[in-house]
Amino acid sequence: MQTSDVEEALLDLPPSSKFIYKTLSREGSMTLKQITEETLLCSRTARYGLTKLEDEGLIEEAPALHDGRQTCYSISHRSLGQDRTGYPEQVLVRPDSAYERLDEFKRDDPSFRLVEVSTEYDEGHIPGAVELDPRADFSDAGTRTIPDANRLETLLGERGITPDSTVVLYSDEFNEFAAFVYWTLKYYRHRDVRLLNGGKYYWTENGFPTTGSTQSVTHVEYDAQPPNEHVRAYRQDVQDALSEDVAIVDVRAHEEYCGDVDAPARASGHIPRTVNIEWESVVRECGRFEHPRALERPFAEADIDEDDDIIVYCNVGERSALVWFALSELLGYPNVTNYDGSWTEWGNLVDVPIETCDVEEE
Repeated sequence: MQTSDVEEALLDLPPSSKFIYKTLSREGSMTLKQITEETLLCSRTARYGLTKLEDEGLIEEAPALHDGRQTCYSISHRSLGQDRTGYPEQVLVRPDSAYERLDEFKRDDPSFRLVEVSTEYDEGHIPGAVELDPRADFSDAGTRTIPDANRLETLLGERGITPDSTVVLYSDEFNEFAAFVYWTLKYYRHRDVRLLNGGKYYWTENGFPTTGSTQSVTHVEYDAQPPNEHVRAYRQDVQDALSEDVAIVDVRAHEEYCGDVDAPARASGHIPRTVNIEWESVVRECGRFEHPRALERPFAEADIDEDDDIIVYCNVGERSALVWFALSELLGYPNVTNYDGSWTEWGNLVDVPIETCDVEEE
């Protein structure tokens, strides 16, 4: 459906439908509760408006990621004919676009590789996907750090990936494991790596096919490039940032930030001068990334803008990699680094400052 057809369809719809369509176009997918809060429509009126939009095929729905009793509504891709978020396909792949290329992924062709980053590959995966276990495969032996260049070359080569491969990554939940691998490949300057928007959850919940058959690939040679240190922060960078004009963002849950729950470290709490912006704020309940304006909002409210130097961290660098992806790759912020040592490293040190929340802050 072309834009003119959408406008024509909206002409005969009630004002509530037009208002909701405009809101979804601006904000991205939303639950009924979020729609009523954003539009100030009562629940009954919002439901009526949504029903009329559904009758016209202008919106689509998917189960909410963490609460199956809720539904996420979003503008139908078919009604726009393009990615409603405006994010480039060279970074974020739409599920229907990946579906159209399944035959390419299923061929033993190093030009296109689909990679599931999870521990549940054997329980069903997208046809053509190869497996990468984030725990068993994607760390240096005996450590929690990322693979060195030699290890990375082996891992990727065994999965039929060359430096020229287009690599599409996805994982469970909110794609945080896939984002961590994406960030690592960018650290080693892989030229063409992308995320599947919505990950495995959105794919399965929306009826796209899965299989239990293991994808067979021919091993190839992979030559890793020298690291790009502009995307990675180390302990010293964080210590230096404490006395510099650098925004440090703790993306963990507020309870973790405050030190109210056990952490994978000797101490609990957070790095001083940090802002707590929870990682789940960059994605909708449906699993897909927020609309650009919604992505920017929590950072703008914390007085962080695109020109700032920004360091993000969590416990082990995975959730923060998702936020790094949102800021660096989707919004194009130029100076964002991921501190992959994160709280696992900082919270185990004996010579660094640590803070917890005061009662007033909680």
